[in-house]
Amino acid sequence: MRDEVDDLVEAWARERPDLDFDAVSVFSRISRLARHLDLARRQAFTEHGIETWEFDVLAALRRAGAPYELSPGRLLRETLVTSGTMTNRVDRLAARGLVERYPDPDDRRGVIVRLTTEGKSAVDGAFTALLRAEQELIADLPPTERHELADLLRRLLVPFS
Repeated sequence: MRDEVDDLVEAWARERPDLDFDAVSVFSRISRLARHLDLARRQAFTEHGIETWEFDVLAALRRAGAPYELSPGRLLRETLVTSGTMTNRVDRLAARGLVERYPDPDDRRGVIVRLTTEGKSAVDGAFTALLRAEQELIADLPPTERHELADLLRRLLVPFS
């Protein structure tokens, strides 16, 4: 079985036989898969009326468990964005009725962001659609190979954690 990366690597190897193309063989495939995953994510989210950035915030709240609330600081850590960006995102989500803010009972200066019923419905629907799309992307791999691939990718990611 061949793919376009095989052709790319073969052409480079012909032109630059002095180089090792193992990394290109791996990361060119990861890059191409990332594009397919990005398209699948956008479609899953669009079907449920949310943007990727909205999903990130709503999913962080959903993963927190009932009552689906976090402080803005915790949301920052969960989504890896700046404070100003998070304030803007929460404002926009609140305006759409997907989250609500209320005073933090433990800190008079703080607020808590809580997922609304509409927000929970949107994120649950989008997440279900995303999982379905992701399953399609790995459908040709038997479960043992899926686990092996996940383990190999984990080994590549751990140094960045």
